[in-house]
Amino acid sequence: MTVPNATLQAIRKGMLMSQDDFARALRAAGARAGEPNDATKRLVQRWESGSIGVPRPAYARALESVTGLPIDALGFRDLVPMARVSGDGVGGHDVAPSLSGVPPVQAAARADASTARSAYSGVWLSRYEYFSSGRDSAYTGRHYVVVLQHGNRLAVRSLPGSSASPLTMDLELDGAVVTGTWTEQTAADGYYAGARYHGAVQMLVEPTGRRIAGKWVGFGKDFDVNTGPWELVFQDASTSKATLAAYNRLP
Repeated sequence: MTVPNATLQAIRKGMLMSQDDFARALRAAGARAGEPNDATKRLVQRWESGSIGVPRPAYARALESVTGLPIDALGFRDLVPMARVSGDGVGGHDVAPSLSGVPPVQAAARADASTARSAYSGVWLSRYEYFSSGRDSAYTGRHYVVVLQHGNRLAVRSLPGSSASPLTMDLELDGAVVTGTWTEQTAADGYYAGARYHGAVQMLVEPTGRRIAGKWVGFGKDFDVNTGPWELVFQDASTSKATLAAYNRLP
């Protein structure tokens, strides 16, 4: 019996995205990663209806990049039924089981997930400092974030319960150097009244691999360029539902 993927639907709606918006974001994520995909509204509908139980590996990576959550937290079933090769233009999302009894799509997704994730995937504490000219004082922003690594790219997304101001970072590794962008949507009822801030960041990975530290840069409300320290401190290598739930709180 087909079971709808209510989890994925809730996550998409929580991101204030239509199915078309979500599909566009998946295509953009694939293009950024050098792995173009053909995500469509119809494909998103099939995932959410449960007619496709496990996405192909390239789509799994795009889903992780867009949502900032591991694929096993997106409501997809562990097992997929015997299915057919699709001819509706989506193509190849459902295939017949292998002789081992494990569906090839599922086996490929599992193998790909194990090789794609590296030492940086897991839960980290993000901590940055900034000066508020309006309050004439320095402050520290803290979030628990999920880091997902695919090759040399790091997708960083804050856990919703760790702050009222959602944070995202899209980073690229070059040896020990980490470079990328950040975006923070401040709380609607906070001092900055829902303002959206963004900028760039460059950091260095310490030899232990458990701390990444550097500087952020961004524009202030008076169009001045501000900067300050930023660090990511490793907390847990797991991205299981139980681990994410444990860190879904204020630091």
